[in-house]
Amino acid sequence: MKTTLSSIIRDPSLAPEGRLKIDWVQAHMPVLNRIREQFERDQPFKGLKVAISLHLEAKTAYLAKVVQAGGAEVAITGSNPLSTQDDVCAALALDGIAVFAKYNPDPQEYHDLMVKALETKPDLIIDDGGDLVTILHTERKDLLANVRGGAEETTTGILRLKAMEKDGSLQFPMVAVNDAFCKYLFDNRYGTGQSVWDGINRTTNLVVAGKTVVVNGYGWCGKGVAMRAKGLGANVVVTEVDAIKAVEAYMDGFTVLSIAEAAKIGDFFVTVTGNKDVIRGEHIANMKDGAILSNAGHFDVEVNLVELAALSVSKRVVRRNIEEYQLKDGRRIYVLAEGRLVNLAAGDGHPAEIMDMTFALQALSLRYVNENYEAIGKRVVNVPYELDEQVARTKLESLGITIDKLSDEQKAYLASWTAH
Repeated sequence: MKTTLSSIIRDPSLAPEGRLKIDWVQAHMPVLNRIREQFERDQPFKGLKVAISLHLEAKTAYLAKVVQAGGAEVAITGSNPLSTQDDVCAALALDGIAVFAKYNPDPQEYHDLMVKALETKPDLIIDDGGDLVTILHTERKDLLANVRGGAEETTTGILRLKAMEKDGSLQFPMVAVNDAFCKYLFDNRYGTGQSVWDGINRTTNLVVAGKTVVVNGYGWCGKGVAMRAKGLGANVVVTEVDAIKAVEAYMDGFTVLSIAEAAKIGDFFVTVTGNKDVIRGEHIANMKDGAILSNAGHFDVEVNLVELAALSVSKRVVRRNIEEYQLKDGRRIYVLAEGRLVNLAAGDGHPAEIMDMTFALQALSLRYVNENYEAIGKRVVNVPYELDEQVARTKLESLGITIDKLSDEQKAYLASWTAH
């Protein structure tokens, strides 16, 4: 279904370059290609409108096209002002998708573009961080009645959704895609691990080997960042508030310290917690000259830039996506990508093969919630295991890998408490 809505983008002439990017990732997303074939045949979203808020680059663009192939009229907006790619927006708009996004809009315009996507009156949504859901439940409650449900991409968004469900505010079902095995085991760990260092390395052009890297948070994203830092030759320090995760980091071979202690020795800092004020002025005051701060959590609140600015006498841009803060005693602290997601604001995000699995889950979850929204009710639900397994099996098939199957006798053995 082609939309008749007018897009709001920066430069339509960039479409050819964006088309090349989308074609490249499509060639490396076999799972999503298989789902597209199913959607084209079955038309699960025929006559429906879908609004998407995700990091608007080539892989997301292809997801939007897959949903469109399923019969939907699609509107899309960004989920971070610095991760939107204008050439990709132009290519999508040319393909009949309503695009409301620009790279680096001011905060009001960024918000207004998100509202524009919602004003298409979607039946279904795909959200990243919970912004669409929040707007629908606060300033645009008039659009709530249209929404059957949706799917959420991130840990941060799911935390917000569960808080809404707990206090009775949530008005439609949401599928917690981030909690699916084929999301957090691969996207969060291998995707974040690789893309964070891609963003840091291309931005700084500095060696990692021999440096001390402080990873704040040892969830699945933190595990990936720490693992890749170790592979690059860094001395890795992990900070945590969760005792179990701290023990896990220790047994994985990493030094575990409080952020107060780690602040004194770190060369690179990567926050991956989903919380605010992880690195504060009291920590920055003890950092080495030349310390580099970056964030891989969804919102730009993990590094307290207000307190950093208060400690500084000057600020300047020294390279693209690097701001230098000079402290009163002459020390310099560097912040990458304004404290926003370093892997997307200063890079291209996760590899295509990784997002192939995540976006396959998004597409299948959207179909699932559309078929079951009345039965689910106003709740946050997990991705059904059979969809998780479907994505994994399709991925294996694309790799030419065959795995074993349990025999009936083996199944009976596992199901019996008397078997021996």
